[in-house]
Amino acid sequence: MSGPEPGAPEPGDSEPRERLRAHLLRHRLAGPQIPTPRQKNLRSYRLFGQGDPQALMGLDPERRWGPGAVLDLMAERCGVRPEFSYGHGPDTIDPERTLDALDRLAALLRRTARRRGRVLAGTGHPTKLPGFHGALARALEASGCAVLTPARGARFREPTPDGSRTCTLDYLGPVAVVRSLDAGPARSGRITPGSISRTTTGLLHTHSAQPVRLALGALAAAGEALPDLVLGDHGWLCGAGRLGIPAGGLADSNDPAPFVGEAEGTVAVAVPVDDGAHPDCYRALSDYVLQRADLAPYKDWASPSSHWYHP
Repeated sequence: MSGPEPGAPEPGDSEPRERLRAHLLRHRLAGPQIPTPRQKNLRSYRLFGQGDPQALMGLDPERRWGPGAVLDLMAERCGVRPEFSYGHGPDTIDPERTLDALDRLAALLRRTARRRGRVLAGTGHPTKLPGFHGALARALEASGCAVLTPARGARFREPTPDGSRTCTLDYLGPVAVVRSLDAGPARSGRITPGSISRTTTGLLHTHSAQPVRLALGALAAAGEALPDLVLGDHGWLCGAGRLGIPAGGLADSNDPAPFVGEAEGTVAVAVPVDDGAHPDCYRALSDYVLQRADLAPYKDWASPSSHWYHP
């Protein structure tokens, strides 16, 4: 008989999970009243069904997904309210589904670490999620994986709600982000993970898969192997998954594309969680994933001195 999936919870190992569950509820990363309102979720599901590029995030669905089918899937994968008649008010992310998906993400990281794979990380939430993805990438690097930073400084045109902009692919540590050159230089020079809040000028929130395609194209042009894992969100998940590269990361309840990709076998892991909280809130999630994947020295989880244990 085969053993448990690497990264899965072990018997007697429920306390870290319960403490993270409390953290998710306390910061409304999951739970019965997430910050994303129901009407915004339903609008996103409708746009996805209509093939809106922003909603598709680079995904090419295998079949047609109408709004009702998307809602059914999001109720299954995220735990949003399943009634189509419920149109306004707060919506829900089931924290148990979040925790289960974080366990699957930990298993994906452990498999990548065991093979000492090549890793690429990127985010469409440059002021919220680079710390989460960066913690995972650095832990994989410490385990012997190669963390890639291709196409740094490459310029391209990116559609935004304010019109098309000239952008560049930049990096916050190991995590790729998009910076608008039209917005002028950052106030404090070169970006570092510890100075994200002081260097937000020009950083773009984006759903686009163009950045990951640009990064992967640069690797191919240089004759380098493609990554074995892409960590990210939005277009980084869907764009990499569409090209057959295992991809895992976070996705909000109003972003159905990663969950459709997961359901169709394109995206490896989509973790349902609110993606607009303070960046410090996601430290507990990355700690949990790394502990589950046995990639970092987070061993004394029973101690109240844990940095995220207190409210």
